[in-house]
Amino acid sequence: MKENQTITLTDRAAAEITGVEEVLSYDESSVRIQTALGQLTLDGEGLNVVQLDLGRGIVSVEGHIDAFYYMEQKGRRSLFSRILG
Repeated sequence: MKENQTITLTDRAAAEITGVEEVLSYDESSVRIQTALGQLTLDGEGLNVVQLDLGRGIVSVEGHIDAFYYMEQKGRRSLFSRILG
């Protein structure tokens, strides 16, 4: 059974994600996270990981968030793909 996951997005400027297993990579334009439900990518500008607590499975990201989406195992976007516009 997979762990629950929540994504809280506030004003496209801050995101808190639970169910996080690992931060795979990040820079100012992209944050890639391995979660209980698959690989999650956040795209935007001026992104910064401001909290990382792998013990509790929480990551907080600040910056201008343009999009977030899950990647399938094969590297393709899943049906649950959302662009915030």
